[in-house]
Amino acid sequence: MNKPIRNLAVAALVLFAALLVNINIVQFVQAESLNDRNGNQRVINEEFSRDRGAILVAGEPVAESVPTDGQFRFQREYPAAELYAPVTGYFSYIYGRGALENSQNRVLAGTDNRLFVNRVVDLLGNKQPQGGSVELTIDPLAQRTAASGLAALGENTKGAVVALDPQTGAVLAMVTQPSYDPNRLASHDFGSVNDAWQELTNDDDQPMLNRGTQQTLPPGSVFKLVTAAAAMEELDLDPDSDVQGGTTLSFPGIDYELPNQGGGNCGGNEISLRQALEVSCNVSFGDLAGEVGQEALAEQAERFGFGQDALSGLATSESRFTAEGTDLEAPQLAQSGIGQFEVAATPLQMAMVAAGIANEGEVMRPYIVDTVRSPNLRVLEETSPESLSGAMTEGNARQLASMMVSTVDSGTGTPAQIPGVDVGGKTGTAQSTPDRPPYAWFVAFAPQDDPQIAIAVVVESSDTARSDIAGGRLAGPIARDVMQAVLER
Repeated sequence: MNKPIRNLAVAALVLFAALLVNINIVQFVQAESLNDRNGNQRVINEEFSRDRGAILVAGEPVAESVPTDGQFRFQREYPAAELYAPVTGYFSYIYGRGALENSQNRVLAGTDNRLFVNRVVDLLGNKQPQGGSVELTIDPLAQRTAASGLAALGENTKGAVVALDPQTGAVLAMVTQPSYDPNRLASHDFGSVNDAWQELTNDDDQPMLNRGTQQTLPPGSVFKLVTAAAAMEELDLDPDSDVQGGTTLSFPGIDYELPNQGGGNCGGNEISLRQALEVSCNVSFGDLAGEVGQEALAEQAERFGFGQDALSGLATSESRFTAEGTDLEAPQLAQSGIGQFEVAATPLQMAMVAAGIANEGEVMRPYIVDTVRSPNLRVLEETSPESLSGAMTEGNARQLASMMVSTVDSGTGTPAQIPGVDVGGKTGTAQSTPDRPPYAWFVAFAPQDDPQIAIAVVVESSDTARSDIAGGRLAGPIARDVMQAVLER
């Protein structure tokens, strides 16, 4: 064989080998990811003709497939559409899947490897494969109560509520307003689906945004809980320790003063840490932030979950103490200590802060999927509570929790009082830009001796007059009602 023919033969063998390698990569290595990819039309055609599994809350479907006589054999339906849309997401022929419909797709579609035996049985019985079900941790009464609380503030309200079980991390409620109707995207009338998608995605109010996990906002004074925790951990302070009070906090050599909300003096030039939290004293916590220092305060925030993607199954945005690489000057650090400047947090994150304090300093990893089952109800997976981090020592957490109870008993958090229950809470009114109203925050837990719920409520905007916007006034009653719903179940 002459040299040119030999080289051509070698090249052909190399190309053939490369083709075999590529086929194996596509069919075995990449097969699962290709099948899971949104927009894979062949897979979508199969899924739309299949009995997709249900997403359940307290045993009742919040997403299910029902038989239809149309082009496809089943129609996806959402019985309590807007109430659970941020959690369930959507299942659309044109636009794919969102939220849990996407992250739990393999189980719901029946293609999960753990359902292999079920698929074989269906094949032998000449039946279409059937999907498994996903049971959520959501408390339906808490969910409805949270939605009603936001709705009561008016149709122009934007906000979110996230509630957790402090001892396990289970999500008890996750509500955003405005929300959307995923039935419009699941329709088999594709023209209507396209119109709905364009309307929803072009809406300035972003109804498809899960404000509980995806939107970060300045937390304002609810972040003072993180600053208080850092002061107790780093400076060995306790509730009776003296801290700086007064009307303003000044910075040597810098022409800037940090004032208190409303211009008060917090009760004196020297007050206790407990009183500082009760009256939400900017001067106290701005000064403490400087004493603790940027590095230690950032580390304290991280121990509560800042900078981490802690919740699986739903799209989340990481909360931040400050932008990476920023070296804060004294006034900026003071502003950060009261939850302003570059501090930004999701409601989920601030619920984790309250939960960690309530749970004696241990922050549990939040989760929303409780149990995954096969079509014959065999348990495939059950979530076990998992610790995310130790944010505080047990003793300091108990003392900070008692300070939060004092804040609800006789401080700025009185709107969250529940008769006969020791409720711990903290208000926050975060400034934004001059041309928009402040953000109203409230975080809380109850009861003190055996915490069953920790909650964060944020009202981003509403029809409330700017002068009447305050965390306790707007968000506090919502937190109270949701906590009551859980405690009385």
